[in-house]
Amino acid sequence: MRRNRLGKTDVHVTELGFGGGPLGGLFAPLDDETAAGALEAAWDSGIRYFDTSPHYGIGHSERRIGALLRDRPRDSFTLSTKVGRLLVPQDAAGRMDESFAVPATHRRVWDFTRDGVLRSVEDSLERMGVDRVDTLFLHDAEEHFEDALRDGYPALAELRAQGVVGAIGAGMYHPGQLARLVRESDVDVVMLSGRYTLLDHSALDELLPVCTDRGVSVLAASVFNSGLLATARPTEGSTFDYAPAEQGMLERANRIADVCEAHGVTLPELAMAFPLRHPAVAGIVVGMRTAEEVRANTAAFGAEIPAALWDDLRSERLLDERAPVA
Repeated sequence: MRRNRLGKTDVHVTELGFGGGPLGGLFAPLDDETAAGALEAAWDSGIRYFDTSPHYGIGHSERRIGALLRDRPRDSFTLSTKVGRLLVPQDAAGRMDESFAVPATHRRVWDFTRDGVLRSVEDSLERMGVDRVDTLFLHDAEEHFEDALRDGYPALAELRAQGVVGAIGAGMYHPGQLARLVRESDVDVVMLSGRYTLLDHSALDELLPVCTDRGVSVLAASVFNSGLLATARPTEGSTFDYAPAEQGMLERANRIADVCEAHGVTLPELAMAFPLRHPAVAGIVVGMRTAEEVRANTAAFGAEIPAALWDDLRSERLLDERAPVA
Protein backbone atom coordinates (compact mmCIF):
# COMPACT_ATOMS: atom_id res chain seq x y z
CA MET A 1 0.00 0.00 0.00
CA ARG A 2 1.35 3.41 -0.98
CA ARG A 3 2.86 5.59 1.77
CA ASN A 4 3.03 9.38 1.86
CA ARG A 5 5.12 11.80 3.91
CA LEU A 6 3.52 14.06 6.50
CA GLY A 7 4.61 17.61 5.76
CA LYS A 8 8.37 17.93 5.71
CA THR A 9 8.93 15.28 8.39
CA ASP A 10 10.30 11.77 8.14
CA VAL A 11 6.93 10.33 9.19
CA HIS A 12 5.05 8.42 6.51
CA VAL A 13 1.54 6.96 6.53
CA THR A 14 -0.20 4.42 4.35
CA GLU A 15 -2.87 6.10 2.24
CA LEU A 16 -5.49 4.06 4.07
CA GLY A 17 -5.21 4.38 7.83
CA PHE A 18 -7.01 2.50 10.59
CA GLY A 19 -9.19 4.77 12.72
CA GLY A 20 -9.39 3.55 16.29
CA GLY A 21 -12.67 5.18 17.36
CA PRO A 22 -14.86 2.08 16.90
CA LEU A 23 -12.41 0.01 18.96
CA GLY A 24 -13.49 2.08 21.94
CA GLY A 25 -17.06 0.84 21.68
CA LEU A 26 -18.43 3.65 19.53
CA PHE A 27 -22.19 3.18 19.03
CA ALA A 28 -22.18 -0.37 20.42
CA PRO A 29 -20.14 -2.64 22.72
CA LEU A 30 -17.15 -4.39 21.22
CA ASP A 31 -15.39 -7.41 22.71
CA ASP A 32 -11.63 -7.88 22.74
CA GLU A 33 -11.68 -10.83 20.33
CA THR A 34 -13.59 -8.92 17.65
CA ALA A 35 -11.35 -5.88 18.06
CA ALA A 36 -8.23 -8.04 17.76
CA GLY A 37 -9.63 -9.64 14.62
CA ALA A 38 -10.19 -6.25 13.03
CA LEU A 39 -6.64 -5.15 13.80
CA GLU A 40 -5.11 -8.39 12.53
CA ALA A 41 -7.12 -8.07 9.31
CA ALA A 42 -5.89 -4.49 8.90
CA TRP A 43 -2.29 -5.57 9.34
CA ASP A 44 -2.72 -8.46 6.90
CA SER A 45 -4.21 -6.07 4.33
CA GLY A 46 -1.13 -3.86 4.36
CA ILE A 47 -2.41 -1.02 6.56
CA ARG A 48 0.51 0.35 8.55
CA TYR A 49 -0.95 3.56 9.95
CA PHE A 50 -3.00 3.32 13.14
CA ASP A 51 -4.67 6.28 14.83
CA THR A 52 -6.17 6.31 18.30
CA SER A 53 -6.93 8.58 21.27
CA PRO A 54 -7.47 8.37 25.03
CA HIS A 55 -11.01 9.61 24.36
CA TYR A 56 -11.97 6.52 22.37
CA GLY A 57 -13.56 4.25 24.94
CA ILE A 58 -11.68 5.98 27.80
CA GLY A 59 -8.52 4.07 26.93
CA HIS A 60 -9.94 0.90 25.40
CA SER A 61 -8.89 1.82 21.86
CA GLU A 62 -5.31 2.61 22.88
CA ARG A 63 -4.96 -0.64 24.84
CA ARG A 64 -6.32 -2.73 21.99
CA ILE A 65 -4.14 -1.11 19.34
CA GLY A 66 -1.13 -1.42 21.62
CA ALA A 67 -1.81 -5.15 22.03
CA LEU A 68 -1.39 -5.57 18.28
CA LEU A 69 1.53 -3.23 17.69
CA ARG A 70 3.80 -3.72 20.68
CA ASP A 71 5.08 -7.03 19.28
CA ARG A 72 5.59 -5.72 15.73
CA PRO A 73 8.90 -4.22 14.58
CA ARG A 74 8.67 -0.60 15.65
CA ASP A 75 9.82 0.84 12.33
CA SER A 76 7.23 -1.14 10.38
CA PHE A 77 4.21 0.98 11.36
CA THR A 78 3.14 4.54 12.10
CA LEU A 79 1.15 5.31 15.25
CA SER A 80 -0.66 8.47 16.27
CA THR A 81 -2.63 9.44 19.33
CA LYS A 82 -4.05 12.64 20.73
CA VAL A 83 -3.97 14.99 23.70
CA GLY A 84 -6.44 17.35 25.33
CA ARG A 85 -8.36 15.03 27.62
CA LEU A 86 -6.88 13.40 30.69
CA LEU A 87 -8.49 10.22 32.00
CA VAL A 88 -9.14 10.27 35.74
CA PRO A 89 -10.10 6.97 37.45
CA GLN A 90 -13.48 6.82 39.16
CA ASP A 91 -15.90 4.26 40.55
CA ALA A 92 -18.11 3.23 37.64
CA ALA A 93 -20.92 2.37 40.09
CA GLY A 94 -22.62 0.35 37.38
CA ARG A 95 -22.73 3.31 34.96
CA MET A 96 -21.70 3.32 31.32
CA ASP A 97 -19.54 5.98 29.69
CA GLU A 98 -21.52 8.84 28.14
CA SER A 99 -19.76 8.58 24.75
CA PHE A 100 -18.77 4.94 24.28
CA ALA A 101 -20.33 1.60 25.24
CA VAL A 102 -17.86 0.83 28.05
CA PRO A 103 -18.13 0.98 31.86
CA ALA A 104 -17.53 4.49 33.21
CA THR A 105 -14.27 3.60 34.97
CA HIS A 106 -12.76 7.00 34.15
CA ARG A 107 -13.89 10.56 33.59
CA ARG A 108 -12.41 12.97 31.09
CA VAL A 109 -10.83 16.26 32.13
CA TRP A 110 -9.99 18.83 29.48
CA ASP A 111 -6.35 19.88 29.74
CA PHE A 112 -4.25 21.51 27.01
CA THR A 113 -1.56 22.80 29.39
CA ARG A 114 2.04 21.73 28.99
CA ASP A 115 1.82 19.51 32.07
CA GLY A 116 -1.47 18.06 30.83
CA VAL A 117 0.00 17.25 27.43
CA LEU A 118 3.08 15.58 28.92
CA ARG A 119 0.96 13.55 31.33
CA SER A 120 -1.41 12.52 28.55
CA VAL A 121 1.45 11.27 26.39
CA GLU A 122 2.96 9.34 29.31
CA ASP A 123 -0.40 7.74 30.10
CA SER A 124 -0.97 6.82 26.44
CA LEU A 125 2.43 5.16 26.13
CA GLU A 126 1.72 3.13 29.26
CA ARG A 127 -1.70 2.04 28.01
CA MET A 128 -0.34 1.01 24.62
CA GLY A 129 2.87 -0.54 25.87
CA VAL A 130 5.01 1.20 23.26
CA ASP A 131 8.04 3.42 23.63
CA ARG A 132 6.89 6.26 21.37
CA VAL A 133 4.21 7.58 19.06
CA ASP A 134 5.06 8.99 15.66
CA THR A 135 2.42 11.72 15.45
CA LEU A 136 0.63 13.67 18.16
CA PHE A 137 -2.58 15.65 17.66
CA LEU A 138 -4.41 18.25 19.70
CA HIS A 139 -7.86 16.65 19.87
CA ASP A 140 -11.36 18.13 19.54
CA ALA A 141 -10.17 21.59 20.54
CA GLU A 142 -13.08 23.47 18.96
CA GLU A 143 -14.41 24.74 22.31
CA HIS A 144 -10.92 25.14 23.79
CA PHE A 145 -9.11 26.50 20.78
CA GLU A 146 -7.33 29.44 22.39
CA ASP A 147 -5.98 27.18 25.15
CA ALA A 148 -4.85 24.62 22.59
CA LEU A 149 -3.13 27.20 20.44
CA ARG A 150 -1.52 29.11 23.33
CA ASP A 151 -0.47 26.17 25.54
CA GLY A 152 -1.03 22.89 23.76
CA TYR A 153 0.78 23.65 20.52
CA PRO A 154 4.03 24.83 22.19
CA ALA A 155 4.05 21.62 24.25
CA LEU A 156 3.74 19.54 21.09
CA ALA A 157 6.45 21.60 19.39
CA GLU A 158 8.72 20.98 22.38
CA LEU A 159 8.18 17.23 22.13
CA ARG A 160 8.95 17.35 18.42
CA ALA A 161 12.14 19.35 19.01
CA GLN A 162 13.23 16.77 21.57
CA GLY A 163 12.64 13.95 19.07
CA VAL A 164 9.92 12.40 21.25
CA VAL A 165 7.46 12.60 18.31
CA GLY A 166 8.10 13.04 14.63
CA ALA A 167 5.07 15.06 13.54
CA ILE A 168 2.52 17.26 15.29
CA GLY A 169 -0.84 18.78 14.46
CA ALA A 170 -4.50 18.77 15.42
CA GLY A 171 -7.51 16.59 14.81
CA MET A 172 -10.76 18.58 14.55
CA TYR A 173 -13.89 19.00 12.45
CA HIS A 174 -13.72 22.82 12.18
CA PRO A 175 -11.78 23.71 9.01
CA GLY A 176 -11.59 27.42 9.84
CA GLN A 177 -9.90 26.84 13.17
CA LEU A 178 -7.53 24.33 11.63
CA ALA A 179 -6.65 26.90 8.97
CA ARG A 180 -5.83 29.41 11.69
CA LEU A 181 -3.63 26.84 13.43
CA VAL A 182 -1.78 26.20 10.18
CA ARG A 183 -1.25 29.93 9.61
CA GLU A 184 -0.15 30.78 13.15
CA SER A 185 1.98 27.77 14.05
CA ASP A 186 4.43 25.30 12.57
CA VAL A 187 2.38 22.10 12.50
CA ASP A 188 3.11 19.26 10.09
CA VAL A 189 -0.32 17.73 9.62
CA VAL A 190 -3.99 18.20 10.41
CA MET A 191 -6.63 15.51 10.68
CA LEU A 192 -9.93 16.86 9.36
CA SER A 193 -13.10 15.04 10.32
CA GLY A 194 -15.95 14.97 7.82
CA ARG A 195 -15.28 18.29 6.08
CA TYR A 196 -13.68 17.07 2.87
CA THR A 197 -16.01 14.40 1.62
CA LEU A 198 -18.35 13.84 -1.31
CA LEU A 199 -21.06 15.59 0.70
CA ASP A 200 -19.08 18.38 2.39
CA HIS A 201 -16.51 20.42 0.46
CA SER A 202 -16.08 23.19 3.04
CA ALA A 203 -12.35 22.50 3.46
CA LEU A 204 -11.84 23.92 -0.03
CA ASP A 205 -12.70 27.42 1.17
CA GLU A 206 -9.70 28.03 3.39
CA LEU A 207 -8.04 25.00 4.94
CA LEU A 208 -6.85 23.08 1.89
CA PRO A 209 -5.41 26.17 0.17
CA VAL A 210 -3.44 27.24 3.25
CA CYS A 211 -2.18 23.69 3.81
CA THR A 212 -1.03 23.56 0.21
CA ASP A 213 0.74 26.91 0.54
CA ARG A 214 2.51 25.97 3.77
CA GLY A 215 3.33 22.35 2.94
CA VAL A 216 1.11 20.94 5.70
CA SER A 217 -0.40 17.51 5.10
CA VAL A 218 -4.06 16.68 5.60
CA LEU A 219 -5.46 13.38 6.80
CA ALA A 220 -9.13 13.09 5.86
CA ALA A 221 -11.17 11.30 8.51
CA SER A 222 -14.88 10.43 8.56
CA VAL A 223 -14.88 10.13 4.77
CA PHE A 224 -18.23 8.31 5.01
CA ASN A 225 -19.70 11.16 7.09
CA SER A 226 -20.42 8.64 9.88
CA GLY A 227 -22.43 6.28 7.68
CA LEU A 228 -24.32 7.98 4.85
CA LEU A 229 -21.58 7.18 2.32
CA ALA A 230 -20.66 3.77 3.73
CA THR A 231 -23.09 1.69 1.65
CA ALA A 232 -23.77 1.44 -2.06
CA ARG A 233 -27.31 2.75 -1.63
CA PRO A 234 -28.10 5.05 1.33
CA THR A 235 -31.46 4.40 3.00
CA GLU A 236 -33.75 6.14 5.46
CA GLY A 237 -32.15 6.14 8.90
CA SER A 238 -28.59 6.54 7.58
CA THR A 239 -26.52 8.94 9.65
CA PHE A 240 -24.71 12.09 8.60
CA ASP A 241 -22.25 13.51 11.14
CA TYR A 242 -23.59 11.14 13.82
CA ALA A 243 -27.23 12.22 13.47
CA PRO A 244 -30.05 11.00 11.21
CA ALA A 245 -29.45 12.41 7.73
CA GLU A 246 -31.84 15.14 6.62
CA GLN A 247 -33.94 14.33 3.56
CA GLY A 248 -32.03 16.71 1.30
CA MET A 249 -28.68 15.17 2.23
CA LEU A 250 -30.08 11.66 1.76
CA GLU A 251 -31.33 12.59 -1.69
CA ARG A 252 -27.96 14.09 -2.62
CA ALA A 253 -26.14 10.93 -1.54
CA ASN A 254 -28.49 8.83 -3.65
CA ARG A 255 -27.95 11.06 -6.68
CA ILE A 256 -24.21 10.47 -6.30
CA ALA A 257 -24.92 6.74 -5.94
CA ASP A 258 -26.86 6.87 -9.23
CA VAL A 259 -23.82 8.27 -11.01
CA CYS A 260 -21.62 5.65 -9.38
CA GLU A 261 -23.86 2.80 -10.54
CA ALA A 262 -23.81 4.10 -14.10
CA HIS A 263 -20.02 3.70 -14.11
CA GLY A 264 -19.76 0.42 -12.22
CA VAL A 265 -18.40 2.05 -9.06
CA THR A 266 -19.81 1.87 -5.54
CA LEU A 267 -20.45 4.86 -3.32
CA PRO A 268 -17.90 3.74 -0.66
CA GLU A 269 -15.26 3.29 -3.36
CA LEU A 270 -15.81 6.83 -4.56
CA ALA A 271 -15.99 8.23 -1.02
CA MET A 272 -12.53 6.85 -0.23
CA ALA A 273 -11.05 7.93 -3.55
CA PHE A 274 -12.31 11.52 -3.53
CA PRO A 275 -10.19 13.13 -0.76
CA LEU A 276 -6.99 11.56 -2.04
CA ARG A 277 -7.31 13.44 -5.32
CA HIS A 278 -6.31 16.65 -3.52
CA PRO A 279 -2.52 17.14 -3.42
CA ALA A 280 -2.57 18.24 0.23
CA VAL A 281 -4.24 15.01 1.38
CA ALA A 282 -1.68 12.40 2.43
CA GLY A 283 -4.17 9.75 3.47
CA ILE A 284 -7.63 8.87 4.69
CA VAL A 285 -8.45 7.41 8.10
CA VAL A 286 -11.39 5.01 8.27
CA GLY A 287 -12.86 3.72 11.51
CA MET A 288 -13.35 -0.06 11.51
CA ARG A 289 -14.57 -2.47 14.18
CA THR A 290 -14.62 -5.96 12.64
CA ALA A 291 -12.46 -8.01 10.31
CA GLU A 292 -15.36 -8.04 7.84
CA GLU A 293 -15.45 -4.24 7.75
CA VAL A 294 -11.70 -4.12 7.25
CA ARG A 295 -11.79 -6.57 4.37
CA ALA A 296 -14.68 -4.72 2.72
CA ASN A 297 -12.97 -1.34 3.02
CA THR A 298 -9.56 -2.52 1.87
CA ALA A 299 -11.16 -4.26 -1.12
CA ALA A 300 -12.97 -1.04 -2.04
CA PHE A 301 -9.94 1.17 -1.45
CA GLY A 302 -8.02 2.02 -4.58
CA ALA A 303 -10.81 1.09 -6.99
CA GLU A 304 -10.42 2.45 -10.50
CA ILE A 305 -12.55 5.58 -10.91
CA PRO A 306 -13.35 6.46 -14.55
CA ALA A 307 -12.67 10.07 -15.49
CA ALA A 308 -16.16 10.25 -16.97
CA LEU A 309 -17.65 9.66 -13.52
CA TRP A 310 -16.08 12.83 -12.19
CA ASP A 311 -17.30 14.68 -15.26
CA ASP A 312 -20.84 13.47 -14.69
CA LEU A 313 -20.75 14.53 -11.04
CA ARG A 314 -19.72 18.02 -12.11
CA SER A 315 -22.39 18.22 -14.81
CA GLU A 316 -24.98 17.19 -12.20
CA ARG A 317 -23.65 19.91 -9.86
CA LEU A 318 -22.75 17.27 -7.29
CA LEU A 319 -19.06 18.16 -7.11
CA ASP A 320 -17.41 21.50 -6.38
CA GLU A 321 -15.59 22.83 -9.43
CA ARG A 322 -12.56 23.58 -7.23
CA ALA A 323 -12.11 19.95 -6.17
CA PRO A 324 -9.22 18.30 -8.06
CA VAL A 325 -10.03 14.83 -9.39
CA ALA A 326 -7.15 14.06 -11.79
